[in-house]
Amino acid sequence: MEEDGFVLIFRSECPENVPQDVSEEYLSEIDKSIESLWASLWSLNKFIHENPELAFEEHKAHELLTNFMRSQKDWKVTTSAYAMETAWVAVYDSGKEGPAVSFNVEMDALPDLGHACGHNLIATASLAAGLATAEMIRRHELPGKVLLFGTPGEEGGGGGKIRLLEAGAYEGVDISLISHPGISHNSPLVRTTAFARLEIEYFGRAAHAANSPWLGINALDALVIAYNAVAVLRQQTMPSDVIGMRITNGGAAPNIIHAYAAGVCVIRAISASRLKELQQKVSACFRAGAEATGARAEVKIIQGYADHVPNHILAASYTKYWNLLPDLPDPLIPCGDQFTWVNASTDQGNISYAMPSVNASFAIPPGLHAGQPHSPDFEEASGTQGAFMRALRVGKALAGTAVDVLRSPGLIDKIKDQWKRDMDAIKKQTISTVESKGIDDDDID
Repeated sequence: MEEDGFVLIFRSECPENVPQDVSEEYLSEIDKSIESLWASLWSLNKFIHENPELAFEEHKAHELLTNFMRSQKDWKVTTSAYAMETAWVAVYDSGKEGPAVSFNVEMDALPDLGHACGHNLIATASLAAGLATAEMIRRHELPGKVLLFGTPGEEGGGGGKIRLLEAGAYEGVDISLISHPGISHNSPLVRTTAFARLEIEYFGRAAHAANSPWLGINALDALVIAYNAVAVLRQQTMPSDVIGMRITNGGAAPNIIHAYAAGVCVIRAISASRLKELQQKVSACFRAGAEATGARAEVKIIQGYADHVPNHILAASYTKYWNLLPDLPDPLIPCGDQFTWVNASTDQGNISYAMPSVNASFAIPPGLHAGQPHSPDFEEASGTQGAFMRALRVGKALAGTAVDVLRSPGLIDKIKDQWKRDMDAIKKQTISTVESKGIDDDDID
């Protein structure tokens, strides 16, 4: 995910929830299928971890993974897909009409921290799930198809999945599944935050600070006023709101009135509608700086990632298989429909607004210092065999979820109906926000 943050975990001592319609035959075959790939997947996982590449520069991972998928029976692989050098797609098609299930394969790393977000494990889990799903299609003559999307540039707000979505890569795809490692919780009902980036520039008028300061307009003063206004604003924001600001250009020589200054502000909120509210408040702080000094302000708003909305039906299927696999790890998946809130952002959130999605969080054995994602300690932990084994378990649960969709007539319709209800509820919330806050309709994407 784009950044780490706090989590609220709802622990429960309820018994394992094992719904009906569980095929032990399928689960056993999925388990054996993925275990048979242990050596190959470990090699891939290890290589990606030891060769971290930044967003949209995942050339080694792209070559490694596409070559591996080409070696798998009956998979059609497209390299450098949708005008992105490091994006790729692999498709296994049964030839029979049915649902199209997909898994996203993240590959990029963090600047100076390598795979401290564990994208090597995300890739491993999705590869394992996709290959096992294809094997179940082959063995049981299931209808439909499975797609693996190599999705570059998740870190740093690059939005590789958004680019794929806008390019039409997900047209005809019914569900999207992915996972993300941490050390704190196991949950398929993960809610993430929405975020946006605001870039502010102030244009003033230069003058000599000693001889004729009254002739100048101080752009840096405007930025400092805005910075302080944002700091004051934090007193009245919600606990789930996050605002971070940085001065990127603090003017020129100290003996002049500064003609130019600039800064960047990143905001996060629990939902897209709340993000709009927060964006309005921060923009007002920027206007205050301009109004107080006479400087001209230019604000560039870069929409980041939407909040992730998980599908409850898909999550129930994932939980079923996770709990049925042996050696159930701690912490337990929370019972019922309890969300796990993660104060981080991912472009899988945008996917969840386009189709039913699960972004399953899973806990790996922590490092020596129990460091969270985006720490050197977590980078080391994500390269261990213990973390790899946990990713394989995730792959098995994701494959079980996909196979449920493929083998259960009418299930995809129920999943999509649930997704539509979720989207309708979000739309109503957004409309309510617009009406109560007086936000211009033109400001709503």
